[in-house]
Amino acid sequence: MSNEELAYDFSPLLKVYKDGRVERLRGTDIAPPSTDPKTGVQSKDVVISQEPAISSRLYIPKSTTTSSPQTKLPLLIYFHGGGFCIESSSSPVYHNYLNALVSEANVVAVSVDYRLAPEHPLPAAYEDSWAALKWVASHSDGNGSEDWLNSFADFQRVFFYGDSAGGNLAHNMALKVGCEGLAGVNLIGIVLVHPYFWGTEPVGEESTAPAAGPGGEFISALWRFTYPSTSGTDDPFFNPGKDSNLGELGCEKVLVCVAEKDVLKDRGWHYSETLKKSGWKGVVEVIEAIGEKHVFHLEDPTCDNAVALEKKIVAFLN
Repeated sequence: MSNEELAYDFSPLLKVYKDGRVERLRGTDIAPPSTDPKTGVQSKDVVISQEPAISSRLYIPKSTTTSSPQTKLPLLIYFHGGGFCIESSSSPVYHNYLNALVSEANVVAVSVDYRLAPEHPLPAAYEDSWAALKWVASHSDGNGSEDWLNSFADFQRVFFYGDSAGGNLAHNMALKVGCEGLAGVNLIGIVLVHPYFWGTEPVGEESTAPAAGPGGEFISALWRFTYPSTSGTDDPFFNPGKDSNLGELGCEKVLVCVAEKDVLKDRGWHYSETLKKSGWKGVVEVIEAIGEKHVFHLEDPTCDNAVALEKKIVAFLN
Protein backbone atom coordinates (compact mmCIF):
# COMPACT_ATOMS: atom_id res chain seq x y z
CA MET A 1 0.00 0.00 0.00
CA SER A 2 1.47 3.35 -1.02
CA ASN A 3 1.48 6.24 1.45
CA GLU A 4 -0.59 8.25 -1.02
CA GLU A 5 -3.62 5.94 -1.17
CA LEU A 6 -6.70 7.89 -0.09
CA ALA A 7 -9.33 6.60 2.30
CA TYR A 8 -11.40 9.81 2.17
CA ASP A 9 -11.15 12.93 0.03
CA PHE A 10 -13.10 15.89 1.37
CA SER A 11 -11.30 18.53 -0.68
CA PRO A 12 -11.10 21.48 -0.19
CA LEU A 13 -11.27 20.71 3.55
CA LEU A 14 -9.12 17.67 4.17
CA LYS A 15 -7.86 14.31 2.93
CA VAL A 16 -7.41 11.12 4.94
CA TYR A 17 -4.95 8.50 3.72
CA LYS A 18 -5.28 4.76 4.16
CA ASP A 19 -2.29 4.75 6.52
CA GLY A 20 -4.35 6.98 8.85
CA ARG A 21 -2.61 10.25 8.02
CA VAL A 22 -4.87 13.34 8.03
CA GLU A 23 -3.95 16.20 5.70
CA ARG A 24 -5.87 19.42 6.37
CA LEU A 25 -5.93 21.51 3.22
CA ARG A 26 -6.89 24.76 4.95
CA GLY A 27 -7.52 26.23 8.39
CA THR A 28 -4.14 25.28 9.90
CA ASP A 29 -2.56 28.76 9.99
CA ILE A 30 -2.33 30.40 13.40
CA ALA A 31 -2.53 34.06 14.41
CA PRO A 32 -1.22 34.76 17.92
CA PRO A 33 -3.34 36.69 20.43
CA SER A 34 -2.40 40.35 20.51
CA THR A 35 -3.52 43.93 20.84
CA ASP A 36 -4.94 44.67 17.40
CA PRO A 37 -3.29 47.86 16.09
CA LYS A 38 -6.32 48.80 13.99
CA THR A 39 -9.09 48.45 16.60
CA GLY A 40 -7.29 48.36 19.95
CA VAL A 41 -9.05 45.07 20.73
CA GLN A 42 -7.01 42.89 23.10
CA SER A 43 -7.01 39.09 22.98
CA LYS A 44 -5.49 36.23 24.94
CA ASP A 45 -5.69 32.44 24.96
CA VAL A 46 -7.02 30.57 27.99
CA VAL A 47 -6.91 26.83 28.71
CA ILE A 48 -10.32 25.60 29.89
CA SER A 49 -9.46 21.93 30.23
CA GLN A 50 -6.24 19.92 29.87
CA GLU A 51 -8.03 16.60 29.37
CA PRO A 52 -9.86 16.81 27.06
CA ALA A 53 -7.91 19.68 25.50
CA ILE A 54 -10.30 22.64 25.34
CA SER A 55 -9.23 26.26 25.11
CA SER A 56 -10.64 29.58 24.04
CA ARG A 57 -9.50 32.98 22.83
CA LEU A 58 -10.87 35.92 24.80
CA TYR A 59 -11.39 39.40 23.35
CA ILE A 60 -12.08 42.74 25.01
CA PRO A 61 -12.74 46.01 23.15
CA LYS A 62 -10.72 49.19 23.56
CA SER A 63 -13.58 50.73 25.59
CA THR A 64 -12.71 48.46 28.55
CA THR A 65 -9.45 50.37 29.00
CA THR A 66 -10.73 53.86 28.16
CA SER A 67 -14.17 54.23 29.75
CA SER A 68 -14.57 54.97 33.44
CA PRO A 69 -16.45 53.91 35.45
CA GLN A 70 -16.55 50.57 33.65
CA THR A 71 -19.98 49.46 32.47
CA LYS A 72 -20.27 45.75 31.78
CA LEU A 73 -20.64 44.72 28.16
CA PRO A 74 -22.67 42.04 26.33
CA LEU A 75 -20.91 38.67 26.25
CA LEU A 76 -20.59 36.89 22.90
CA ILE A 77 -19.65 33.21 22.71
CA TYR A 78 -18.33 32.41 19.22
CA PHE A 79 -18.16 28.96 17.61
CA HIS A 80 -15.99 28.75 14.48
CA GLY A 81 -16.95 26.82 11.35
CA GLY A 82 -15.04 24.30 9.26
CA GLY A 83 -17.26 21.24 8.96
CA PHE A 84 -16.21 20.05 12.45
CA CYS A 85 -12.87 19.00 10.95
CA ILE A 86 -10.79 22.12 10.16
CA GLU A 87 -10.08 25.64 11.53
CA SER A 88 -9.53 26.84 15.10
CA SER A 89 -10.12 29.84 17.32
CA SER A 90 -6.59 31.02 16.47
CA SER A 91 -7.11 30.84 12.70
CA PRO A 92 -6.25 34.23 11.13
CA VAL A 93 -9.64 34.49 9.39
CA TYR A 94 -11.51 34.15 12.70
CA HIS A 95 -9.02 36.21 14.69
CA ASN A 96 -9.34 39.12 12.26
CA TYR A 97 -13.11 38.77 12.08
CA LEU A 98 -13.53 38.82 15.86
CA ASN A 99 -11.20 41.80 16.27
CA ALA A 100 -13.48 43.76 13.94
CA LEU A 101 -16.75 42.46 15.42
CA VAL A 102 -15.73 43.03 19.05
CA SER A 103 -14.72 46.59 18.19
CA GLU A 104 -17.87 47.42 16.21
CA ALA A 105 -20.34 45.77 18.58
CA ASN A 106 -18.46 46.77 21.77
CA VAL A 107 -18.79 43.30 23.30
CA VAL A 108 -16.61 40.88 25.24
CA ALA A 109 -16.08 37.68 23.22
CA VAL A 110 -15.04 34.11 23.95
CA SER A 111 -14.06 32.15 20.82
CA VAL A 112 -14.28 28.44 21.64
CA ASP A 113 -11.60 26.02 20.43
CA TYR A 114 -13.15 22.56 20.33
CA ARG A 115 -11.57 19.27 19.28
CA LEU A 116 -11.85 18.32 15.61
CA ALA A 117 -12.84 15.18 13.73
CA PRO A 118 -11.65 12.68 12.57
CA GLU A 119 -9.15 12.43 15.45
CA HIS A 120 -11.95 13.42 17.84
CA PRO A 121 -15.23 12.47 16.16
CA LEU A 122 -18.52 14.07 17.09
CA PRO A 123 -20.07 14.41 19.63
CA ALA A 124 -16.68 15.71 20.93
CA ALA A 125 -17.29 19.23 19.57
CA TYR A 126 -20.69 19.38 21.29
CA GLU A 127 -19.23 18.12 24.58
CA ASP A 128 -16.32 20.57 24.41
CA SER A 129 -18.59 23.50 23.59
CA TRP A 130 -20.83 22.71 26.56
CA ALA A 131 -17.78 22.39 28.83
CA ALA A 132 -16.60 25.79 27.59
CA LEU A 133 -20.02 27.31 28.32
CA LYS A 134 -20.01 25.90 31.84
CA TRP A 135 -16.54 27.38 32.35
CA VAL A 136 -17.76 30.77 31.10
CA ALA A 137 -20.81 30.55 33.39
CA SER A 138 -18.54 29.92 36.39
CA HIS A 139 -17.61 33.63 36.15
CA SER A 140 -21.20 34.90 36.47
CA ASP A 141 -20.76 35.69 40.18
CA GLY A 142 -17.56 37.66 39.47
CA ASN A 143 -15.34 35.06 41.13
CA GLY A 144 -14.16 32.98 38.18
CA SER A 145 -10.56 32.22 37.22
CA GLU A 146 -10.44 34.73 34.35
CA ASP A 147 -10.41 38.40 35.30
CA TRP A 148 -11.58 39.72 31.91
CA LEU A 149 -14.86 37.83 32.30
CA ASN A 150 -15.24 38.78 35.97
CA SER A 151 -14.62 42.47 35.27
CA PHE A 152 -16.15 43.22 31.89
CA ALA A 153 -18.83 40.66 30.92
CA ASP A 154 -22.55 41.17 31.56
CA PHE A 155 -23.98 37.69 32.14
CA GLN A 156 -27.51 39.03 31.78
CA ARG A 157 -26.75 39.85 28.11
CA VAL A 158 -25.25 36.73 26.57
CA PHE A 159 -25.29 35.77 22.87
CA PHE A 160 -24.08 32.73 20.92
CA TYR A 161 -22.84 33.14 17.35
CA GLY A 162 -21.46 30.63 14.88
CA ASP A 163 -20.87 30.23 11.16
CA SER A 164 -21.49 27.00 9.23
CA ALA A 165 -20.62 24.13 11.62
CA GLY A 166 -20.32 26.81 14.30
CA GLY A 167 -23.91 27.81 13.57
CA ASN A 168 -24.89 24.20 14.17
CA LEU A 169 -23.03 24.35 17.49
CA ALA A 170 -24.62 27.67 18.49
CA HIS A 171 -28.11 26.25 17.88
CA ASN A 172 -27.44 22.99 19.71
CA MET A 173 -25.86 24.78 22.68
CA ALA A 174 -28.85 27.16 22.90
CA LEU A 175 -31.17 24.15 22.85
CA LYS A 176 -29.17 22.54 25.66
CA VAL A 177 -29.41 25.80 27.66
CA GLY A 178 -33.19 25.72 27.18
CA CYS A 179 -33.51 22.07 28.20
CA GLU A 180 -30.97 21.92 31.03
CA GLY A 181 -30.31 25.54 32.04
CA LEU A 182 -26.94 27.28 32.45
CA ALA A 183 -26.75 28.81 35.92
CA GLY A 184 -25.92 32.51 36.02
CA VAL A 185 -26.33 33.02 32.28
CA ASN A 186 -29.19 34.85 30.56
CA LEU A 187 -29.02 33.88 26.88
CA ILE A 188 -30.69 36.67 24.90
CA GLY A 189 -30.15 35.50 21.33
CA ILE A 190 -28.20 33.44 18.81
CA VAL A 191 -26.77 34.34 15.41
CA LEU A 192 -26.55 31.51 12.87
CA VAL A 193 -24.62 32.44 9.73
CA HIS A 194 -24.97 29.89 6.90
CA PRO A 195 -25.73 27.16 9.47
CA TYR A 196 -24.64 23.60 8.70
CA PHE A 197 -27.92 21.67 8.82
CA TRP A 198 -29.23 18.95 6.51
CA GLY A 199 -31.83 16.18 6.29
CA THR A 200 -33.09 13.25 4.24
CA GLU A 201 -36.08 15.04 2.71
CA PRO A 202 -35.25 17.92 0.33
CA VAL A 203 -36.54 21.36 1.35
CA GLY A 204 -36.96 24.49 -0.76
CA GLU A 205 -35.03 24.17 -4.00
CA GLU A 206 -32.87 21.26 -2.81
CA SER A 207 -34.55 18.77 -5.16
CA THR A 208 -32.78 20.57 -8.02
CA ALA A 209 -29.04 21.15 -8.49
CA PRO A 210 -26.64 21.72 -6.83
CA ALA A 211 -28.02 20.32 -3.56
CA ALA A 212 -29.54 17.29 -5.29
CA GLY A 213 -26.19 16.31 -6.79
CA PRO A 214 -22.59 16.39 -5.59
CA GLY A 215 -23.21 19.26 -3.15
CA GLY A 216 -25.76 17.35 -1.11
CA GLU A 217 -23.81 14.10 -1.32
CA PHE A 218 -20.70 15.87 -0.01
CA ILE A 219 -22.62 17.31 2.95
CA SER A 220 -24.16 13.95 3.88
CA ALA A 221 -20.86 12.10 3.52
CA LEU A 222 -18.94 14.70 5.53
CA TRP A 223 -21.47 14.50 8.36
CA ARG A 224 -21.17 10.70 8.57
CA PHE A 225 -17.37 10.97 8.41
CA THR A 226 -17.21 13.45 11.30
CA TYR A 227 -19.88 11.60 13.33
CA PRO A 228 -19.51 7.84 12.64
CA SER A 229 -22.04 6.89 15.35
CA THR A 230 -24.73 9.26 14.04
CA SER A 231 -28.21 7.98 13.24
CA GLY A 232 -27.84 9.70 9.84
CA THR A 233 -28.68 13.03 8.22
CA ASP A 234 -31.93 13.24 10.20
CA ASP A 235 -29.98 13.13 13.47
CA PRO A 236 -31.50 15.98 15.57
CA PHE A 237 -28.00 17.47 15.91
CA PHE A 238 -27.98 17.90 12.11
CA ASN A 239 -31.69 18.27 11.32
CA PRO A 240 -33.24 20.46 14.07
CA GLY A 241 -36.75 19.82 12.73
CA LYS A 242 -36.41 16.21 13.93
CA ASP A 243 -35.82 17.32 17.53
CA SER A 244 -38.94 17.05 19.69
CA ASN A 245 -37.40 19.59 22.08
CA LEU A 246 -36.94 22.34 19.47
CA GLY A 247 -39.55 24.53 21.15
CA GLU A 248 -37.34 24.63 24.27
CA LEU A 249 -34.66 26.73 22.50
CA GLY A 250 -33.17 28.74 25.36
CA CYS A 251 -33.17 32.28 23.96
CA GLU A 252 -35.69 34.95 23.03
CA LYS A 253 -34.48 35.88 19.55
CA VAL A 254 -32.66 34.27 16.63
CA LEU A 255 -31.00 35.82 13.58
CA VAL A 256 -30.45 33.40 10.68
CA CYS A 257 -28.22 34.63 7.85
CA VAL A 258 -28.24 32.80 4.51
CA ALA A 259 -26.50 33.38 1.18
CA GLU A 260 -28.25 33.02 -2.19
CA LYS A 261 -25.55 30.82 -3.79
CA ASP A 262 -24.90 28.64 -0.71
CA VAL A 263 -26.04 25.01 -0.96
CA LEU A 264 -27.15 25.33 2.69
CA LYS A 265 -29.43 28.32 2.00
CA ASP A 266 -32.75 26.46 2.04
CA ARG A 267 -31.82 24.78 5.34
CA GLY A 268 -31.52 28.20 6.96
CA TRP A 269 -34.99 29.21 5.75
CA HIS A 270 -36.38 25.80 6.75
CA TYR A 271 -34.90 26.15 10.24
CA SER A 272 -36.75 29.44 10.69
CA GLU A 273 -40.07 27.98 9.53
CA THR A 274 -39.67 24.87 11.70
CA LEU A 275 -38.76 26.96 14.74
CA LYS A 276 -41.89 29.11 14.32
CA LYS A 277 -44.07 25.97 14.33
CA SER A 278 -42.32 24.34 17.31
CA GLY A 279 -44.08 26.21 20.09
CA TRP A 280 -40.98 28.31 20.79
CA LYS A 281 -42.03 31.73 22.08
CA GLY A 282 -39.23 33.85 20.60
CA VAL A 283 -38.72 35.89 17.42
CA VAL A 284 -36.72 34.59 14.47
CA GLU A 285 -35.56 36.68 11.51
CA VAL A 286 -33.87 35.53 8.30
CA ILE A 287 -31.73 37.75 6.07
CA GLU A 288 -30.43 36.61 2.68
CA ALA A 289 -27.34 37.99 0.97
CA ILE A 290 -28.09 38.10 -2.75
CA GLY A 291 -25.40 36.83 -5.12
CA GLU A 292 -23.16 35.52 -2.32
CA LYS A 293 -21.75 32.09 -1.49
CA HIS A 294 -21.00 30.19 1.72
CA VAL A 295 -19.11 32.25 4.37
CA PHE A 296 -18.50 35.08 1.90
CA HIS A 297 -18.27 37.52 4.83
CA LEU A 298 -15.13 35.79 6.11
CA GLU A 299 -13.47 35.53 2.70
CA ASP A 300 -14.20 39.14 1.70
CA PRO A 301 -15.12 41.08 4.88
CA THR A 302 -14.99 44.49 3.18
CA CYS A 303 -17.47 43.75 0.36
CA ASP A 304 -20.78 45.63 0.49
CA ASN A 305 -22.86 42.59 1.49
CA ALA A 306 -20.40 41.67 4.26
CA VAL A 307 -20.51 45.22 5.64
CA ALA A 308 -24.33 45.15 5.54
CA LEU A 309 -24.36 41.76 7.29
CA GLU A 310 -22.02 43.06 9.97
CA LYS A 311 -24.26 46.06 10.65
CA LYS A 312 -27.25 43.75 11.07
CA ILE A 313 -25.37 41.49 13.49
CA VAL A 314 -24.03 44.44 15.51
CA ALA A 315 -27.57 45.80 15.86
CA PHE A 316 -28.81 42.36 16.96
CA LEU A 317 -26.14 42.18 19.67
CA ASN A 318 -27.11 45.60 20.98
